[in-house]
Parts: sequence; C-alpha cells; structure tokens
Amino acid sequence: MNLQAVLSNFALILFILMVVTGVIWFLDVFYLAKQRRAAAERALAAYDARAEKNLRDGLATDHSAATREAVAQAILRQPTWIEYSGSFFPVIALVFFLRSFLYEPFKIPSSSMVPTLLVGDLILVNKFTYGVRLPIINKKIIELNNPQRGDVMVFKYPRDMSQDYIKRVIGVPGDKITYENKKLTVNGKPIAYTQLDDYLNEDSLQYAKQAKENLSGIEHRIIATESAPSVNVAQVMDFPNSEACSYRSEGFTCTVPAGNYFMMGDNRDNSLDSRYWGFVPDKNIVGKAFFVWMNLSNPLKRIGSIQ
Repeated sequence: MNLQAVLSNFALILFILMVVTGVIWFLDVFYLAKQRRAAAERALAAYDARAEKNLRDGLATDHSAATREAVAQAILRQPTWIEYSGSFFPVIALVFFLRSFLYEPFKIPSSSMVPTLLVGDLILVNKFTYGVRLPIINKKIIELNNPQRGDVMVFKYPRDMSQDYIKRVIGVPGDKITYENKKLTVNGKPIAYTQLDDYLNEDSLQYAKQAKENLSGIEHRIIATESAPSVNVAQVMDFPNSEACSYRSEGFTCTVPAGNYFMMGDNRDNSLDSRYWGFVPDKNIVGKAFFVWMNLSNPLKRIGSIQ
C-alpha cells in the first residue's frame, strides 16, 4: 500500500525550512538585532543633538519622550521576513522533532489492510518503538524493540524508498513461513483461525470470507476471496534473498533472512506484499502503526487503537 507518495520528501522539506528559519533567527538574535540597536542609539543621539540645537535656537518642535520612543521603535522593528522566520522557527522545529522521533501521521489510500484499516483512515505511527533513527537518512542510532509477529508496521517500500507502505508483520528473522490454501503456518505450527460472518465491502458492495487470525497472541481480522490463489506466481518479482522462498500452485514457503521481515496485508487477495516483492530490511522500518484518529467518511466509528 502506497502511503502519501506525493509527500515522500516532506521530511526533507521540513528540515530545510527548519534550517533556513533557524539560521535567520540565530543571525537576528546574535547579530542583526545588535546592529539595529546600534543604529537606534546613533539615531537617538542625533535626535537629541537636534533637539538641543532647536532649543538653543528657540525653534518650537516636538521633542517629547513619546516621539523619541517612536523613533527608536521604528529602527528596532524587525523586518517582516525576519519576524516571520522567528515566529515559524520554533513551530517548524517542534513539528520536525515530533514527526521525526515520536509520532508521524499517515493516511491510508488503498484497501490492502481492510478490514483492519480502511481507505481514508488517518493513523498515527510510533517512530521510536523500534529504535531511534536519524531523520531523512533513516539510520538507526539507538536500539530499542524489534518488530513482533502481528505488528502493523510502516516501512519504506524496498523497490522504491520514496514510498511508504503499511502491512502486518507475519515473519521475523529466522521464521519459516508457509501460506497454503489461505492458511498460515509459522515454524511448523498452524496459525489458529476463527471463522466470522462474511465481510461486506461498503464501497464495492461485495462480500468476502472473513476470519479472525491469532498470530502470536495478536488477534486480528483478515478477509480472503475463495476463488483467488494464495499467491499469483506470475506476479512474483525478482528480489534479494529470493532463494529463501519456494512457490507452488497451492502457496509458498519462505525462510526469513537475518535482519529482514516478511509482511502481508490483511486483505490477503488484494495486497501486493512480501509474497511478490520480497523481504523488508530493518533499515527500511519507519515505525509501528498504533492508532486511528480520524476518517472523514466515518468520523466517530473509526477512532481507536490498531490490532
């Protein structure tokens, strides 16, 4: 699922704006403001000298304290471009820090994670739960937790790092994943399923088979189309470590390499995922999706945590 592809460079844009406004703010505080104060002092000295001369010459002019203050304020006043930069800098810096190290918002544009996430869902992603990473280059600098089976994770699409994808973690490093006849087996243990009522897609008005999947203790709903194959072998791409996977008409088996993760969408037959383009390296991880905070089509119904 492609998340906000058009905003793929937003972090870089935000960083540039922060640097530009920060430099202007720094220059103003430590240099330009001093220059304005020095200019104001010179202007006031000239003003006072003029006032004394006019007084000696008997000329009636306005030399009140209010007029003198107005002269000083006119010189000390920040230029508009400096004023706006100083106002925007702390806001931009705060937003950059929050979305780079704490929480980042995303919008779901497609149906590959239905029924867990719907098209139009606005979600929050925890950026630090899988470790602290440097913004822009996404390099991990502090190790924390590792992704676990069942997590809903946002990551950089391995075939195009400018795109953010979201899927569910099915396999962690070392896991042997088998998917046959729409059922998962992890390390030789079949995953438990509970059949639910058919799922109605409100957009297409079509029904799909729905079940509750228990993946390492995390229960979540999935949907599948009976007539669709477990994997369309013709759509499988060439990908790194592809030798760790074997495909057949009933499904596939993959052993997850070290430092990689196997991802699948909850809408099993409408998801382009690790079955087709391979594993997700740890360096591609963006964060863990944990909360739906809005969907304009269902403002109240869609608020809640992500399972």
